[in-house]
Amino acid sequence: MDSQNGTEGITFILLGLSQYPWAQTINFRLLLMSYVITVFGNSLILLLIYYDPRLHMPMYYFLSNLSFLDMCYTTSSVPQMLINCLVTISVISLGQRFAQMAVGLYLGVVECLLLAAMAYDRCVAIVDPLHYSVHMRPQLCVLLAETSWTAAFLLTVVLVLTMPLEFCGHHVINHFSCELLALLKLACSDLRFYELLMLGTSALTLPAPFAFILGSYGRILVAVLRMRSMEGCGKAFSTCGSRLTVVALVYSTAISMYMMPQDKTIHDRDKIISISNSVLTPMMDPLIYSLRNKDMKGAFTRLMGKKIDL
Repeated sequence: MDSQNGTEGITFILLGLSQYPWAQTINFRLLLMSYVITVFGNSLILLLIYYDPRLHMPMYYFLSNLSFLDMCYTTSSVPQMLINCLVTISVISLGQRFAQMAVGLYLGVVECLLLAAMAYDRCVAIVDPLHYSVHMRPQLCVLLAETSWTAAFLLTVVLVLTMPLEFCGHHVINHFSCELLALLKLACSDLRFYELLMLGTSALTLPAPFAFILGSYGRILVAVLRMRSMEGCGKAFSTCGSRLTVVALVYSTAISMYMMPQDKTIHDRDKIISISNSVLTPMMDPLIYSLRNKDMKGAFTRLMGKKIDL
């Protein structure tokens, strides 16, 4: 179907790994295992934070937002990937593709902004612990979280409403899921204005928050180096190091996708980045941010104790 026929009735074929049947089975098992771990881990975090009053603090409020986000983010793409592994040819309509693309884009932007808010929270907690409760008031925490979700929604609406809708040539996409860049590679329209718009919105959601996070952790590093307790320094370095690893993974992959020159071909690198963002990061977040935490372990023990008593 060429562009003159319009967009009505357009369908797309997602190749995924269909050209490698032996890899489809392996990919299905790995994706399913990762999805179950992600949903279970983040659900457990939300349950513990909800039921344990000791976790009703700014840090865990942001963590609950991140856990909910991770479950939504991975659910927006992984089930489609699992289906693709079970069928010979995966067909998706233009409307379904736009819906999945918009949801994935929105949640990805929320994550970038929310990670910056979490970095600010940790910076205040370590750099100025005596005034932490004054700076991180409940009203400010709610405002930061709501701003992340609302600003991401507005930016996503702008990108979706201005996206070109003319497609030409074949509608076969060498990808696992519905992503903005994968769809743009099939567009026949002049993309110069849209690419400039994408670059501007990406600058607001990628390098700016990333620079803020690096600055926050830089201040944390200075404060940690002033600690007299070697044990405290070791714990702080371990925690900050693991969090920075996840943050660097999220922002570096997103920047390489949305702020670097693109061609019309979907490379294997794009598939790997997609898997990293939609599968690996949501699965790692519970371990990195919460489940190794002493407070979370205590909350889990108390919850299990209540269940046994009942």
